[in-house]
Amino acid sequence: MSRQAFSPDLVVDSVTGVDVALPVAGPGARSFAFLIDWHVRTILSVAWYVVAALIYNRAWRISAPLNPGSAWFVLVVAPPAAIYFLYHPAWEVASRGRTPGKRMAGVQIVGRSGGAPSVAALLIRNVFRLIDSFPLAYAVGLITTMVTRNHVRIGDLAGGTLLVYTRTDAVLVNYPGEHSGSDALDPTSAEVLIELLQRWSRLDGAARRRIARQLLGESAPVTANDDAALREQLERLAAGEIR
Repeated sequence: MSRQAFSPDLVVDSVTGVDVALPVAGPGARSFAFLIDWHVRTILSVAWYVVAALIYNRAWRISAPLNPGSAWFVLVVAPPAAIYFLYHPAWEVASRGRTPGKRMAGVQIVGRSGGAPSVAALLIRNVFRLIDSFPLAYAVGLITTMVTRNHVRIGDLAGGTLLVYTRTDAVLVNYPGEHSGSDALDPTSAEVLIELLQRWSRLDGAARRRIARQLLGESAPVTANDDAALREQLERLAAGEIR
């Protein structure tokens, strides 16, 4: 499989027996996603502070009172600080590695195996965000993404994660890994589903039925040997109609 020198792929095994390549996101996509997220968390933090300060002061003034009480810090200062500093870890854990900025950039955090990262891995990569941000404007993190093979920053090295592009050339309208619930597909299974639908007519009948049943699990139709029924269920899974 050919690869561009500055666009490496994360290659993982699939149940089809064909390696699945997840294109690794470079410094450009990372920076674009970070800038969007920075604007989002800054706007949310500032908006909370301004509104809370106006309500607290009961006047058109957002500066702190001469003798601010504990309520000022609890209601006006602490929430915007929490929004700003906990934005990334909280959102990444809640959305399986896809903040608003990452969604707009078309990238997602995955583990080294290509699957969804663990909560521990996401928290570790965010703890090391403090180092990546040194000395200014995430200089350490940006330089690290430029010199490492998989364009990872120090937080990714510590957490065992990296950023990959979500498939843009797939036949699916929705990326299966986005769906919530216990039956949501991780990025690797999603790639298998995509390739299975694309290669359906070229695969051996018994092999494609076996793979389809593995992907569908309990959602597999009773007439499991019916190719048409299996393919219909796979397409529903891809469209997000099966959770």
